[in-house]
Amino acid sequence: MSPRGTTPRDEWYPPSRPRPVEGGLRARSRRGEIGQRWWSARFIDGLEALGMGGRLARGKRYARAGQVIELRVQPGSATALVQGSRPRPYRVRIGLISFGKADWARVEQALAEDAWYTAKLLAGEMPTDIEEVFAAAGLSLLPVGARDLSMDCSCPDFAVPCKHLVATLYLLAETFDDDPFQILALRGRSRDELLENLSARRGGTTPRAADTPSAGAPALSDCLDTFWVAPVRPPAPSPAAVAVDSLLDQVPPRGLVVRGRDLVELLRPVYGALGEAAAVGAERPPA
Repeated sequence: MSPRGTTPRDEWYPPSRPRPVEGGLRARSRRGEIGQRWWSARFIDGLEALGMGGRLARGKRYARAGQVIELRVQPGSATALVQGSRPRPYRVRIGLISFGKADWARVEQALAEDAWYTAKLLAGEMPTDIEEVFAAAGLSLLPVGARDLSMDCSCPDFAVPCKHLVATLYLLAETFDDDPFQILALRGRSRDELLENLSARRGGTTPRAADTPSAGAPALSDCLDTFWVAPVRPPAPSPAAVAVDSLLDQVPPRGLVVRGRDLVELLRPVYGALGEAAAVGAERPPA
């Protein structure tokens, strides 16, 4: 008969001490609850509602001891490396169904129609009633049970979630504390994409309009032969304006003097008169 508080499966894998980790990811909470914001608390509530008994406490100890070596969040899943009692860390994956384009279009339109939602999101805050927007679109932002999550760990424990998965889930909740947009990223929409689409909808333009071809523009295949040809030949540059007597500046000094004056200086008034006559002729209309 099994001792109180254990199951036959627990006896298969007796308690073992995990290998210490240097520089692991540690939960900030040293005691009590993990997850300070309402969205993180809701995420943890769903986790603790699974009724995992001792695995919940062991997973929390793993999270606080820094046994999670790496945690990455990407659309639809979070992956981690967790150091257990064996030399090689265990690979952990937590999957959450990503919403499709049509689902996100309904949610983004509803968010864009209310300036309060847009202002909160632009400020990096999660609106307290944002779940109602998702619910109105027939969606659930946060997982409501084990059926909403797909969980896998490379450890030999048959139980799901194991303590390695639990530790990752706790640290994931603290990640949501720091950046609530990580929840949306798990559902398939990054912060930049969401804010860009909200801005486009608020401005009355189609989201990602810059990525669509302009209406009426010819296809590239139809204009390859003229693509690199300028439509109009650019005008030739106008010659730079120079003084009419600048040529005299290039005459080398010869020491030619007429009636006590340098020849070049005597010629300058002549060049000036010729220049004025040429200018008047250019302005006079033809007969």
